Amino acid sequence: MSLFRATVKCLISIAKCNTKDTELALQAYKFTMNNKLSRITRQPAPICLVTVKCMLYLTLSRVRETPPHWSFQTGGSCFCYNSGRTLLISKIGGDFCQNYIILKGNYYKLEHLSSVDSELLCRANRYISHHLPIHHHSSPATPPVWSDQVWPVGMAMMEEGARSCLLQSRSSLEQDIRASYLMDHMISDGVLTGDEEDRIRSKPTRREQAAALLELLLRKDNQAYISFYNALVRESYGDLASLLHNSLPLVSPEAEKSFSDGGTRYVQAVLSEGGVPQRPVVFVSRPALMNRVREKLYRLQKEPGWVTVFGMAGSGKSVLAAEAVRDHALITECFPGGVHWLSIGQLDRSDLLVRIQSLCFRLEQQSQEKDPSSSLHRPPGSLEEAKERLRFLMHRRYPRSLLILDDIWDSSVLKAFDIQCRVLLTTRDRSLADCVSGPKSEVAVESGLEEGQALEILALYVNRKPQRLPEQARSIVRECKGSPLVVSLIGALLREFPDRWAYYLHTLQQKKFKRIRKSSSYDYDALDQAMAASIQVLSEEHRELYIDLTVLEKDVKVPAKVLSVLWDLEPEEVEDVLQDFVNKSLLFRDCHHRPYLYYLHDLQLDFLAEMNRSGLESLHTKVVRQYQQRYSKGPPTSGDEECLYWFRFLTYHMAKANLTQELYSLMFSLDWVRTKAQIMGPAHLINDYLEYSTILDKEVRGHFQEFLSLNGHQLEQRPFPDVVQLALSQPDSSEVYRQALLQAQERATRGGLYLDWVNKSSLKSLSRLVVQPHQGSIYSACFSHDGTKIASCGSSKTLRVFKSTSGEKLLEIQAHDDEVLCCAFSPDDHLLATCSSDRKVKVWNVERGTLMRMFEDEHEEQVNHCQFTNTRRRLLLATCSNDKFMNTKLWNINKPSSQNTMFGHLEPVNHCCFSPDDAYLSTSSSDGTLKLWEVSSANEWKSIDVADMFPEQREQTEVMVKCSTWSAGGRTIICAARNAVFVFDVETAAMLLEIRTSRLSTVQYCHACPSTHVVAIALSNYYTIIRQDMTSYKMADCSGHLSWVHGVQFSPDGSLLLSCSDDQTIRVWETNKVHTSSAVCLKRDSDVLFNNGDITVVAADNRNRLQVRGLDSQTYTHTMTPYRCDRTCECVVLEGHKEQVRCFSLLTTTPSSETHLLSWSFDGTIKVWDMSSGERLQDLVCHQGAVLACDMSPDGQLFATTSADKTAKVWSSASWECVRLLNGHQDCVRSCRFSWDGRRLATGDDNGEIRLWNVKDGTLLKICSRDNKDAMDSLHGGWVTDLHFSPDNTVLLSTGGYIKWWNVEKGEALQTFYPTGANLKRIHVSPDFSTFVTIDNIGILYILKKVE
Repeated sequence: MSLFRATVKCLISIAKCNTKDTELALQAYKFTMNNKLSRITRQPAPICLVTVKCMLYLTLSRVRETPPHWSFQTGGSCFCYNSGRTLLISKIGGDFCQNYIILKGNYYKLEHLSSVDSELLCRANRYISHHLPIHHHSSPATPPVWSDQVWPVGMAMMEEGARSCLLQSRSSLEQDIRASYLMDHMISDGVLTGDEEDRIRSKPTRREQAAALLELLLRKDNQAYISFYNALVRESYGDLASLLHNSLPLVSPEAEKSFSDGGTRYVQAVLSEGGVPQRPVVFVSRPALMNRVREKLYRLQKEPGWVTVFGMAGSGKSVLAAEAVRDHALITECFPGGVHWLSIGQLDRSDLLVRIQSLCFRLEQQSQEKDPSSSLHRPPGSLEEAKERLRFLMHRRYPRSLLILDDIWDSSVLKAFDIQCRVLLTTRDRSLADCVSGPKSEVAVESGLEEGQALEILALYVNRKPQRLPEQARSIVRECKGSPLVVSLIGALLREFPDRWAYYLHTLQQKKFKRIRKSSSYDYDALDQAMAASIQVLSEEHRELYIDLTVLEKDVKVPAKVLSVLWDLEPEEVEDVLQDFVNKSLLFRDCHHRPYLYYLHDLQLDFLAEMNRSGLESLHTKVVRQYQQRYSKGPPTSGDEECLYWFRFLTYHMAKANLTQELYSLMFSLDWVRTKAQIMGPAHLINDYLEYSTILDKEVRGHFQEFLSLNGHQLEQRPFPDVVQLALSQPDSSEVYRQALLQAQERATRGGLYLDWVNKSSLKSLSRLVVQPHQGSIYSACFSHDGTKIASCGSSKTLRVFKSTSGEKLLEIQAHDDEVLCCAFSPDDHLLATCSSDRKVKVWNVERGTLMRMFEDEHEEQVNHCQFTNTRRRLLLATCSNDKFMNTKLWNINKPSSQNTMFGHLEPVNHCCFSPDDAYLSTSSSDGTLKLWEVSSANEWKSIDVADMFPEQREQTEVMVKCSTWSAGGRTIICAARNAVFVFDVETAAMLLEIRTSRLSTVQYCHACPSTHVVAIALSNYYTIIRQDMTSYKMADCSGHLSWVHGVQFSPDGSLLLSCSDDQTIRVWETNKVHTSSAVCLKRDSDVLFNNGDITVVAADNRNRLQVRGLDSQTYTHTMTPYRCDRTCECVVLEGHKEQVRCFSLLTTTPSSETHLLSWSFDGTIKVWDMSSGERLQDLVCHQGAVLACDMSPDGQLFATTSADKTAKVWSSASWECVRLLNGHQDCVRSCRFSWDGRRLATGDDNGEIRLWNVKDGTLLKICSRDNKDAMDSLHGGWVTDLHFSPDNTVLLSTGGYIKWWNVEKGEALQTFYPTGANLKRIHVSPDFSTFVTIDNIGILYILKKVE
C-alpha cells in the first residue's frame, strides 16, 4: 500500500506540474510502472500503466474537487468523466482496452479487449475502486458536455427513451430495412466501424443482417441513434423513421462540439430533425462550390427567395446542397427556424400530394413537441390545401427556415412550393425557377471532380493512399471525366472486389453502363437509367434532335451553325433548342467564346452512342448529306468555328458512315489538301491519313502523306504557298504530281506560270517529316520515351510538344525569360524539364502544361543542359551550367533545393548524361575533360583528358568538349570535341576509336542509339551523319538542313532520328532508309549550255571533280588537274585592285568596237582593261563600300553598279561618269540587271527586297516584296543574288533563298519555287525564258521548265 500511495503521490505531482518534484516524480513513475506494479497485478507493465492512470484520475477527481462535468486529458492517451455517480475512463490508442466504465463502484467493459486478460484488468480496476472510493455529487441538470478535444466511439450510453423506442420498433425495422444501405451512412458518420460492418454483412440473410445491426445499435450512444434515424430518412424509409422521431435525443444548442461531418451537435440535431441526409460513405470536399452555395443562401437572410443548384445527372448536387447547410453560423444567422429536406424526383400529382402531406405532418409533429398546446391537423386532401397548409406552417410556425427541395424535374411541381418562403432546390433543369416568384439566384455544379479529388474518393473506398492507386485509377477518372456518380459507384464496387480495376475501366470504355449498378443509395439501379431519365423529359421533337448529337466526338465543342446544317434549321431556332438542352443539363455551353460553343459530357455521349448503336451509321450519313447539300459549290473558307469543324471532322463522319468512296475522293483531292492545309495546317491532314490508313489505298495515301510530311514547314508559311507548284516537285509516279500537273497545265492556258522540276527523278528524299515549331533557332529537341511525342525549344523562349508522326502541336508554353537551351522528358513522359540562359531550371506537367517546380537560386550562370534519369526507380534531374565551380547539380524534384553538387570542373560544363543504369553521370566541359561521377555519392569516378587528343592545337586554343553519350550497354562512352568524335572504354578510360570529320566543320552534338551500335553526329556544315560506333563505318549522310545542326537524338527503338537546326526546322529521318548517296554534291559555281532544247550543265563537285550533266540524267565526271601553260603562250596579268576581285565582264560599247574587260572589287572600284595589252583604261572609285555586282545595258551605253554601301549607280560607258544615284535600299545591294529594252533597272538587296527603277530619270517604279517577312527573316528567304528579265520585259526572275517570278508592271509575285536547300548563288536562263538551271547550297541541281 505504501508503494501504491507513493506512486499516486508522484502522479499527482506530475499532474499539478510542480517544477521542484517533476524530475523525481517522472523517475518514480517510470520505475513504478516498469518494475513494481507489474508484480502486484502479475500482468505486463502496459496493463498496470492503464490502471495507474485510472488511479490518477480518480484521485484528482477527489483531491481537486472537480465539478461534475470535468474532463481531463494527458498526452492524448486517457481521459475520464465524473458526473457524481458515473466515472467513465477511456484509453485512446495502444494494444488493449479502449473504453471502460465504473458505475457505482462496479466495472463494466464496453468494448472487446484485445491482447489482454479481461478478468485480471477488471480485478485491477475493482482494486482501485475499493481503495479509492468514488466521490459522489448530485446529478447535473443538463446532459454532460463532452470535451471538444476528444470524442471516442462508445463514450456514452443511449438515452432510455431512445433505447426503449428501438426495442418497441425492432420487429418492424427488422422486417423492412436493408442494412447494407443504412450502414453506408452510419460509417460516414463515424458511428459504425468497418469491422462491425463486416460482421453484419457476414450474416446470410437480409433479415439477420438487420437484426445484427439493431443489436449493435442498442449497445451504442445517442449519436448512433441519430445517425440511424437520418439513414432511414435518406433511404426513403420515412414511415419507419417516423416511429423513431419522437424519441430523438435532445441536443443542447450550447454544445459547440464539432463532428466528423463538419457541423456542431446543434447543427447535427437541426439537420436530423429536418431530414437532411448525412454525408455519403466516402466524401471529398468541394470548397469552392460549397462556398458559392452558402454565399447565395446568405442572401436569403432578410427576405424569402430561391437558390437553384443545377447540374447533370450524378454531378453531386444533392450532396453539395446538404453540405452547404452543414454550417453553424449559416443556420443560426439565416435559418434559426430550421432546415427541412424533401426529396421530390419524378412525381405525378398524387405522389406530390403525399410528399407534401408527409412534410406537413413532420413539421406539425415537431411543432407540437415544442408547444404541447398546438394540435395536429388532418392531412390536406388536395394540392391546393396542402400548399396552403405548408404556407401556414412555414410562415407561422417555422419563420426564417429553409426548405430544400431535392431533385426537381417539373415546373408544375415547383409551383406547389411557391409560398414566399426560403427555398434551396436541386435540379437538372436550370430554367425551372423561372415559373415561380421572388428573388432568384443559381449555382452551376461542374460535371466532374478534379482528378485529385476523384482519386481521393477511390482511395478512400479501397483504403489506400492516392499515390498508391494503380494506373487504371487515373484512366477511370479520365474516362468518366471525374463524374462524382461514376467514381462513387465504381469505388463502392471496388471495395467489394479490389482487384477489378481493369475490369471496371474496360466496362467504362466499352460503354457497358448496365454493369455499373447500384451499390449505394442513389435513386437509380444503374448508370444508364440515370442518363435515360434526363432524356425522357424532352418533347418528342427535341428528343429526336438530341439523338442526332450522337455523332459528335468527345471533347469537341461545336457552334450552333454546325447543328443548323445538320438539322436544316435557322441558327436562331437552333439556339433556342440548344438553350433548352443546356437548361436541362443535357448539354454544356462554353460562354467564353462568341458565338457560344456547345458540347456533351463524355458520359452523355457514351450513353447516346450505346443507345443508338444500330443507327450510328445512318446518323453520320445524315451529317455528310446535309453538309453536301449546304456546301454543294465548295467547302466553307471563312475560317470561323463552323468552318474549322467541317474541315476537322468531315472525314470522321464519312468514315463512320462507311462512305469509303466519297472519303477516298475527298482525301485524295489536291484541292481539299490545299484548302484544309491553308486553314488548319498540314498536321491535321497527316493525322487524317494516319487515322484512316486501313480504309484508304496504301500507295496513294503514301503519296499524299509524304508530300505533306516533307513540305509541312512550307505550308505553315504566310502568305500561303502555291500547293500546285509544291506538288510539281513530287516524283513523276506520285498521284500528287499527276493531279498537280493537270491543274498546272489547265491554269497555264489562262496565263498561269508553273515550273516542272524535270530532273528530280535522280533525287531521293531521306526525311520522313519536316516541321517548323519555332520562329528562331532550335537548340534542343528530344523524343518522349514512348516515341509518340517530340519536345523542342530554342531562341524563341518557348517549349513546344508535338506528335512525332504528323507534327501536330500538343502543347506550347512560354517557358522562360531568355533562350531555352535544353529540354528533357522524364522516364514516364509525364514531366518535361527545361533550362535556360535566364539561369532557371523548370519542370512542367506535360498533360496540363503547368509549372510543377522551378529552381532559380543555385545556378548563377546560364544552364546549358538538363536530363532526367533513364528509369523510374529513383527520379533525379541533372543540370550543368557555366558556373565556375558549382556547375553540375542533381535535383530531387520534390525538394526545393539541389540534392548534390559535383565539384571538379573549373570551366563551364556544356553537357551531362546519365548512364543507362543511372549509376553514373558523365559531364563534358570547356576545360577539355570528360568526367564520370557516381550518382549515389556525387564523387568523381574517372576523368578523361580529351584535350590530349589534340596535341598540335592545345597550346593555340582551348579544347571544348561539347557533349557525351553512352553506348547501349553502358560499356563505352562517346564524346565530341572540335571536329572529332572519340569512343572510350568506361572501365579503363582507354580510347577505342577516333572519328574525324572535315576540318571545315565542327561537331555540335552526338547521340548513341539506345538499341544498336550506331552514333549520329551533328555538324556545323548543315549535315548529320550516322556511323557505327565501333568501326566508324559511315552509314548515311542526312542532308537537308540549311544551317548549323545543334542536336540529334534517336527514338527509343532506334527506328527514327531527329535533328534540329538554326534553320528553324526539325527533321525526322527513318534510319533504315537513309544512305550515303547524298555524300557527292555539286558546288554552286556552274555553267550551262542551252542548245536547241538540249541542256548541258558543267559544275565542280565536293570531291574535286568536274561533272557534266544533261537532261538524260547521265553524269560524266572528270578529275580536275592543273595544266602548265607553254612558255610560248602569252599571258596577260591585270593588276591594280587592292582587294579581292568580285567578278568581271566583257564590255562592248558597239558591235564593231574592241572588247574591253570590266572588273569590280571589294575595294570599291571598277576598272576597265584593254584585253590585248593589259593596259588599265579607266579606274573608277564607285562606292564607299565593296562593289558587289555590275551589269551592262543591252546597247552598251550604260552600266550599273551595286555596293555594300546600300546604293546603286548608273554609269555612262562613254564619259565614265555616274549619271544616276539610286538610294532607298536598307541593306547591301547585291545584284542588278537591266531590262532587255534598257528602260528599267532591277536591284536586289540582302534583305530580300527588289526595286525597279526608271533608267531614264532614276525614279522608283515598284518595290517587289512581300508584306511580311517569312520564317527565314528575309523577304526572299535570303540575299537576292541574281536577277533576269524575260525577253518581253514583262516578267522578272530573282534568286535568293528560293526562286521567284514577278509581274514587272504590278510588282507582284507570279510564282515561287522552293528548293530543298537555300542560298542560291546564280541561275541560268534559256534564251526563250522557259528553262531555268541552278544549284543550291547542299549541291542539288534544279532544271526547271515552264509548264505549257
